[in-house]
Amino acid sequence: MIAFLKAIPLGIFLTIVVCLFIGSAGSSGGFLNIFKFDVVVRELSLNFDLYWSWPMFLAGTGLSWAILHMMD
Repeated sequence: MIAFLKAIPLGIFLTIVVCLFIGSAGSSGGFLNIFKFDVVVRELSLNFDLYWSWPMFLAGTGLSWAILHMMD
């Protein structure tokens, strides 16, 4: 269970990095279904785009969990 909780931030990081490169090129990634959404923080005057993919997140978290589980 601890390995799975450690794998979640790694899955998030992997998803953001991969989706950044694929999504910024204008592709949806096919099965990955990469989509863009705006992140707005009015208090800090921040406005930027973020690319995300739920299938990529699940695959990245599963891969990270498997690697961390094998290390135990």
